[in-house]
Amino acid sequence: MTLSVRSLPLRKNGAGVQSLLERAQGAVAAARANADAVDRDARFPFEAFDALREARLLGIAVPAEFGGEGVGLDEVASLCAALGEACGSTGLIYAMHTVKIACLSGHHGGSPWQTALLAEIAQRQLLVASSTTEGARGGDVRSSEAPVEAVDGRIRLERKATVISYIEHADALVTTARRASDAATSDQVLLALRKRDYTLEPLLGWDTFGMRGTCSKGFLLRVDAEPAQIVPEDYAKIHVESMVPAAHLLWSAVWLGIATESYRRARAFVRQAARASGGKMPPAAQHLSRARVSLETMRGVLRSGAATITTPGAVSRDALPITLLKVQASELAVQTVLAAMRTCGLSGYRNDTEFSIGRMLRDVLSSPIMINNDRILANAEPTLLVGEAPSSALE
Repeated sequence: MTLSVRSLPLRKNGAGVQSLLERAQGAVAAARANADAVDRDARFPFEAFDALREARLLGIAVPAEFGGEGVGLDEVASLCAALGEACGSTGLIYAMHTVKIACLSGHHGGSPWQTALLAEIAQRQLLVASSTTEGARGGDVRSSEAPVEAVDGRIRLERKATVISYIEHADALVTTARRASDAATSDQVLLALRKRDYTLEPLLGWDTFGMRGTCSKGFLLRVDAEPAQIVPEDYAKIHVESMVPAAHLLWSAVWLGIATESYRRARAFVRQAARASGGKMPPAAQHLSRARVSLETMRGVLRSGAATITTPGAVSRDALPITLLKVQASELAVQTVLAAMRTCGLSGYRNDTEFSIGRMLRDVLSSPIMINNDRILANAEPTLLVGEAPSSALE
């Protein structure tokens, strides 16, 4: 039996995608079987990640020259969607892990330290966490307060990270930091760290409305590492060329998976109601149509974004479509899940029915505030004003 591809946004008939999903069947099944427990207990999805490691899927985005498989972001997005359909937290953790691999893979600059870490990720199937949220600046990824300091031939960093997802279960960490104590907050570097290079002091817990299994607690992060652990290229370049494209595509794929699962449940509810009433459609079926419209629109948005990201030089020429991808996808995902909830009515509102939409709704409501859409749109305003207006041509 092959895995359903109903949620796949990209190349759903591609042999590479299908092969990847067949390898992931055990992980997706484990994610689905434990999704409610992960959500209820706000615990890490151990079962799904054990299965991902067993299938050797944690290193697929590492370039083949370092022992990985060099799988592209469009294919990884399909896996993120399948995992997100089963369990939002599992899908999002896998997406965040892959975003960090994309940053390291695209900007290692031939550094022996960085390439050795990539090889270790592929060989040992390491899980990589990310730290970009800090102190009073919250989700402003392009600003860092804590500076890297040179001490006796090593580098030190002490950073109040208000959110570090799944760090207690990760094997490595990639974090932003200010280049030096006299540098501007926007002059950033990216550090790649093994577990032995940092310590964690708890600051904040993670008792949240949704995405509870990401275990995104706050910590005082203390780093003692080698200078070679600073990724050679400036973070400004990494951010535009790798961080934003990978994050916006893979996060959006997870939200597509969540939206697809909610639509599937709503459709099953309408079918059951129609059978029970002799074929008469329930009044709320109109909301199912709305859910399908927003879901198909979202799929189109992701396909367009993936095509841009995989076209050489396209992101560098015009980053705005990828910047706005996250905003569009998150808003459409919320619309879809809300429409699915209204389709199911009380059966969707309850937590104890096969048509429950509660977990999907709580998880997807994180999407507009995960790097807040208002911040993204505010940062995009100058580009919107000075850039060319879109063409009306349907090309």
